[in-house]
Amino acid sequence: MNRRDLLLGTAGASLAAALPRTGQAAGPPIKIGLLEDISGDLASIGLPKLHGTQMAVDEVNATGGILGRKLELIHLDPQGDNARYQEFTRRLLQRDKVDVLIGGITSASREAVRPIVGRQNAFYIYTNQYEGGVCDANMLSVGAVPEQQLSTLLPWMVERFGKRVYTVAADYNFGHLSSAWGKSIMKPLGVEFVGEEFIPLGVSQFAQTIQNIQRAKPDWLYMLDVGAAQSSFYEQKNAAGVRLPMASPVKIMLGFEHKRFPAGVMKDMYAAANWFEELDTPEAKAFVARWRAKYPDEVYINDMGYNAWVAIMLYKQLAEKAKSTKLADLRGAMADGTLGVDAPEGRIVIDPKSQHCSHRMRLISVDGENKIKIEKDFGDIQPFWLGQVGCNLLQSNPREQYTPDNLPRR
Repeated sequence: MNRRDLLLGTAGASLAAALPRTGQAAGPPIKIGLLEDISGDLASIGLPKLHGTQMAVDEVNATGGILGRKLELIHLDPQGDNARYQEFTRRLLQRDKVDVLIGGITSASREAVRPIVGRQNAFYIYTNQYEGGVCDANMLSVGAVPEQQLSTLLPWMVERFGKRVYTVAADYNFGHLSSAWGKSIMKPLGVEFVGEEFIPLGVSQFAQTIQNIQRAKPDWLYMLDVGAAQSSFYEQKNAAGVRLPMASPVKIMLGFEHKRFPAGVMKDMYAAANWFEELDTPEAKAFVARWRAKYPDEVYINDMGYNAWVAIMLYKQLAEKAKSTKLADLRGAMADGTLGVDAPEGRIVIDPKSQHCSHRMRLISVDGENKIKIEKDFGDIQPFWLGQVGCNLLQSNPREQYTPDNLPRR
C-alpha cells in the first residue's frame, strides 16, 4: 500500500536551535520525500524510521521550520521492492518536486535509488548503517560505517573469543561487502575463516547451516543476516544446542531482537552502536521520553529511527547555513568540516570529503535476561576510510562505491 503523509507542525521540544516564530511562512513548504518500508519483510525495522522522521519534522516545524518555511513530508512505502523504490524516486523527484529525498533500508534499495538521484542532480540522505564506500556528492550518509563498527568490534571479538570464525550473511551487496570487510580486518590478526554462507533474503530454515557450524567448530559467529525471516536462525540455533558468541553490525540496535525474542535467544550477541534505546545519558533519556510520548506503542527506538531523526536535524543545519535548499549550496555548507548537530549520542559532524558522519561508538552485549551492557566506549570515530583511499568530493564526484577489493585508481 502506498502512503502519503503531510505532516505540519505540532508541539514538541527540539535539540536543534529554534528559529524565531513568525505569523506567516517565508515561502512555500520545503518538501521532504521519504521512502521507507513499513510493510513486508523489513516493516518492523522500517516503522521506527518513519516515526523518527515524523517526530523531527514536527519538532522543526514547531520552532518555525527551516528558513522560515514549514516542512512537508511525503512518505511512500516501497514494501521492500527495489522496482518500487525506483518508481517512487522518480515520482517524488519529478512529479512532487521534493527538495530532498531520504530513506531506503537495504543497500540494494540505496543502489536502486542512487543512479536516478544522480541523473536528476538531487540531494539524497541515506540514514542506515551500511557496508560503507559510497563516494557520491549527491548523497549524505548518516549511519555508521565499517571503520566505526567493524574496525572496533571485530578485533575485540578476536581478542576475547578466538580466531576461528564462521560467517553467516545475507546474499546481496550488504552481506558480501560486509563479509569482505571482515576478512580485510581480521586476516591480519591471524583469523581462520572456518565457514562462510550467503543466505537469500526471505529464507527462514537453517538446519543445514546449523549442522555446518557444528562441524566447523568456530570460536564465534560473524552474523550479517537481514530481515525477519533470516532472524529465525537464532531460535533454531539455540534449539539445536549451539551456544556461541556472536558479533554483528545490524543486530540489537537495528533489529532489536532482544525485544522480539525470548530471554536467552540473543545471549552473547555483541555489536558496535552509535545509538541504542538503553543508552543512559541525560540527552538520550530526554530523547526517548519525547519519542515515547509521541509513539507509546513503539517496540523499540532502533538506530535507524534515531538516524532518521538526526537526518532532519542535519538537513536543517545545512539549509540554514547555506541559506538555500539547492544541492550546490548545501555542499558548500559542508565544505569546512564543522557542520553538525548535538545529538543524543554526542556531537555528530559531517566529513566534507566523503559526506559521511562522525559517531560516538559503544560496544554493547546482550545477557541471558535480554539486558544490554556497555562493554566499551570507543569515543568519537571519524569516517576516515574513504578519505584515506582517495575519495574527495571537494574535488570530484565519481558516484562510485569502493570496497577493500575495489579501490579508487590513483
